[in-house]
Amino acid sequence: MIVGILQSVPEHPTPALLDPKVGLFVFTLLVFLIVAFILKRYAWGPITSALENRQKTIDESIKRAEIALAEARQISEDNERARRASEADAQRVLREAREAADALRSEEVERTRDQIRGMQEAARVEREKQGALDELRTEVADLAIKAAEKLLQENLDAAKNRRLVEDFIRDLNGN
Repeated sequence: MIVGILQSVPEHPTPALLDPKVGLFVFTLLVFLIVAFILKRYAWGPITSALENRQKTIDESIKRAEIALAEARQISEDNERARRASEADAQRVLREAREAADALRSEEVERTRDQIRGMQEAARVEREKQGALDELRTEVADLAIKAAEKLLQENLDAAKNRRLVEDFIRDLNGN
């Protein structure tokens, strides 16, 4: 029986996997083209337009970022220049303040020295004046003693005494 079954099955060679079959090829190509058409019509267009929109958005974002970066760099450079200028101004102000303080100090020192010289000169003049007054007092006292001595030696009358005093005063004015 088994032998009869085996004999009743026509002998067809077993298909090989790599044997070309035109019908299968055409059918597969037709399905591929239909799927490609459907994808192109309904999926590929929206996907590519979404990708293009996304690319435009990214490009615009990059351009805005580059512009913002350039502006930030410019602001940074401006700030750096302003900082340097401020530092230079501060240094100039400090230098001018030091120079003004030095000038003021020198002026005050010179004024103080002048005052000290003036006070020393006034003290010297006062000492000389006091010395002259002391010398004058001593001389006047000596002269008074000499005049009294003359008066006592001569023991003269009032008219002679008056004449002697007048002569003494004339002598004083002459000296």
